[in-house]
Amino acid sequence: MNKWNIQTDRDFWLIMLTYSLAGMTILPVKKIIFHAVGITPHTPFWIVVLVYIPLVPPAYQIGLIFFGTILGQFDFVWGQAKKRFRIKTRPTAA
Repeated sequence: MNKWNIQTDRDFWLIMLTYSLAGMTILPVKKIIFHAVGITPHTPFWIVVLVYIPLVPPAYQIGLIFFGTILGQFDFVWGQAKKRFRIKTRPTAA
């Protein structure tokens, strides 16, 4: 709780619920995405990976923001998303 600067136990459990709901929701969403782009059990693995990487993680992040908003934890989830994005986009030192 100190690491994330969470004030109450209630906020902690709402954050845990947010991540749980987003995780459970991404499985059916992945099926919908794969069906929409034509991925079948016979699709070569490398194509599945090329579709998965750019589409599924952003869908998970959207789910986090959606459930975080519904559960009143938008500020926390949005702050975590910004931190993750900053790490991925931080320029490297020459």
